[in-house]
Amino acid sequence: MAKTLYNRFKKSLPDLYKAATESSDEEQFIDSVRSYASLKIEENISPASVRCADTILKIALHEKKVVSELSKGEKIYIETLSRLWYFLNNPDEKYPATDMYEDIFNIFITASGKSYQKQETKKRLISQMKRWPSGLDREVRVIREKNKERLIEFLIRKIEKKSQSTSRFWFEDGLTFTEKKRAVENWWNDYKFHLSMAARNPGELNSMLGESLPVKTMKLLNKAKNKGIPFFVTPYYVSLLNSGNSGYDDFSVRSYVLYSEDLVETYGNIKAWEREDLVEQGKPNAAGWLLPDGHSIHRRYPEVAIMIPETRGRSCGGLCASCQRMYDFQSERLNFDLDALKPKESWDSKLHKLMDYFRKDSQIRDILITGGDALMTRNKPLEKILDAVLEMAKLKIRDNLQRSDGEKFAELQRVRLGSRLLAYLPFRINSELGEILRKFRERGIEAGISQFVVQTHFQSPIEVTPEAKKAIDTILAAGWTISNQLVFNAAASRRGHTARLRQVLNSLGVITYYTFSVKGFTENRSVFAPNSRSIQEAAEEKVFGRMTKEQEERLNNIFKGSPDISQAVKNFLKESYLPFLATDRNVLNLPAIGKSMTFETVGITPFGERILKFDHDRTRKHSPIIDNMGEVYIVENRSIASYLRELENMGEKRRDYDSIWSYTKGETEPVFWLFKYPRKNFQITSEMSNLSI
Repeated sequence: MAKTLYNRFKKSLPDLYKAATESSDEEQFIDSVRSYASLKIEENISPASVRCADTILKIALHEKKVVSELSKGEKIYIETLSRLWYFLNNPDEKYPATDMYEDIFNIFITASGKSYQKQETKKRLISQMKRWPSGLDREVRVIREKNKERLIEFLIRKIEKKSQSTSRFWFEDGLTFTEKKRAVENWWNDYKFHLSMAARNPGELNSMLGESLPVKTMKLLNKAKNKGIPFFVTPYYVSLLNSGNSGYDDFSVRSYVLYSEDLVETYGNIKAWEREDLVEQGKPNAAGWLLPDGHSIHRRYPEVAIMIPETRGRSCGGLCASCQRMYDFQSERLNFDLDALKPKESWDSKLHKLMDYFRKDSQIRDILITGGDALMTRNKPLEKILDAVLEMAKLKIRDNLQRSDGEKFAELQRVRLGSRLLAYLPFRINSELGEILRKFRERGIEAGISQFVVQTHFQSPIEVTPEAKKAIDTILAAGWTISNQLVFNAAASRRGHTARLRQVLNSLGVITYYTFSVKGFTENRSVFAPNSRSIQEAAEEKVFGRMTKEQEERLNNIFKGSPDISQAVKNFLKESYLPFLATDRNVLNLPAIGKSMTFETVGITPFGERILKFDHDRTRKHSPIIDNMGEVYIVENRSIASYLRELENMGEKRRDYDSIWSYTKGETEPVFWLFKYPRKNFQITSEMSNLSI
C-alpha cells in the first residue's frame, strides 16, 4: 500500500513530489508547500480546491506545534508535512500505517483541481433514500411478524421455566399451548412484560434471534458479559432485527445491540467524554457550574440544565452500544436493576432541593429531564417530578415580581423529557401517560412555560414501526412537540440513510433536532463516522431539505399551533416540493463547552486521524469558562480511510463517498426557529448564579 501511495504522489502530484525530493530538509519543503497552497487559492479553481488549499496552509502553520487535546487532556505534537517529506524521500521503508498519507494525498489532489467532484443531485439522493425501508413498510412488517411468532414461542418456554412469583406474567397449571400463546400475545402490548422478559445475557439474546449469531460474535458478547457490560434487550426491539439471509438491512439497529470489540476491550477503563459530568462535592464542574450534591443535575450551558431523577429513569429500555453515558453504566450509577431503582423516601427531599436550585438560578429556563430515560420513570413518580417543576416555575415568576427590569431571573420556558422508548419500547407511551402530558401542558402554560418537548432518539427508519407511530400520535395529541436526535455512527452515516429517517419522521409530525457525531474514545472507534462525513452529509444530502426564510416561518407556525401536525407537515412537504425538513444541526459535543461543528483541520496523526481545531457555537450563550479555555483541539477517533473500509464491509461503494476528503472544515448551522426560546417582555440579569471560575 505504501508503494502504491508513493507512486500516486509521484504521478499525480509531480510538483509536490519534486519539491519534496529536491528539498534539503523538511523546513525547505514546508516553505514550498506554503507557496503551492497560496498559488492554488489565487487560482480559485473550485470551492473544494480553495478549501483544501487553505487547509494545507493551516497544517503548515501548525507544523511542529504542541497543542492540548481537549477530550483526553493530553499534549499532541503535530508533525504532518515533515512526515510527508520523509515518506516521499524514503519509499522503500516499511510503514506500519499509511492512512495518514492517503488523507494528505487526497487533500493535495483536491487543492490541485485534479480530483473530480461529482455534483450530487436531488434525483440521486432520492434513489439512495429508497435503499432504506421504514418499519411501516410491508417488507419490514412481514419479517417482523415472523420474528414475533418465533419470539412468542421462546417466551412461552421462558415463562414455563419460571416458578410462580409476584410477577403477573406466568401460566396457571393446565393451560394448553394455544392458551399460553394467547396470553403472551395479550401481554405483548404491555411494556412491563417486555421489561420483565428482556434478554440479560448473550445466550438469551441468541435464542431470541433463532440461534443466528455467529460463534465469533457470541465469544465477544460473553467476554462483554464477563467484563460487566450490562445486557438488556427487550423482545420488542429484538423483533426489529432481521435474522434471516434475505430482506432488509438492519445494521444500523444491530450495531446498537451487539457490542464492538473496541467497547469490550475498553470497558472498565472508559473515561467520561462529558468532563462536566465529573462532579466533586463543593467544587465546580469543568464548565464552572456549582451543582447540588450527587449526580442528579448535569450542566454545561447557562440556560439549560439536565436533570436525572433518582427513579427508574436511571435505567433505559436497552443499552445502546455507543451510549454517551457508558461511563455512568461502567460506574453503575445507571443500570438495569429496575426494582432497586424505585424512588427512595429520601428522593422527595432531594427533589425539593433540586427545585430550589433551579428556582434560585438566574439563567436557567430550560430543563431536560432524562437519564437513562425519563419515561422509564413510572407514572406516579413522573407526575410528582412534573408537579414539582410546575410549582418551581410559578415561584420563579412570583420571585421576579420583587425584582426590577434588568435584574430579573430567567423564568422557565421549556420542559423536555428525554426518551428513547418511542423506539425501544413504544408500548410505554399509553393513554395514561398521554393524559399526564396533556394536563401538565395545560397547567404549564398558565405557569409561563411555552415549549413542551419529548426529545427522542430514532436511529433508523426501521425503528419507526406501527407501534412507534401510535406512541408518536399519543404524544402529539397531548400537545407536545417531538424532536429527534440521531447519533451519526458509521451505519447511520451511509448515503441516504439519515435523509430517509428525516423523511419518515417528518411524515408522522416529528421534527429533527440534532445529528450528533459519535463521542467517546477507543470504545467507540469502530462505530465512529468522521466529522468530514457529517459535513459532507449536510452539504450533499441534507441540503435538499433546506427551506427559504418564508417557508421556515410557515413551518414554525405549523409546529406551534396546528391541531394535526402530522397532516399539516405532509401538506407542507408536498406544496414545498421538499423530500424532508432540514431542521436538525450536525454537531459534535465538545467536552465541557457545548456543541459545535465549526472547525478546521490543522494536522493528521501518524495513524491518519484528523486533528481538528474547533471554535464555539457563537449563536448561543456559553459558560464564561470558554474565555479561559484557550484553543480547542480534538483528535478524531479514526482515520477517514478506516471509516471507508468499514463502509465497504457493509456493502457500500467507496466511490459514492469520494468527496469526503475535501471536507476539511465546517461551520455550525443556524438554529431552526422552533428551537429558539420565545422572547420575554422583560430584561433578565446578566449575572450568573451557581458559577465559580
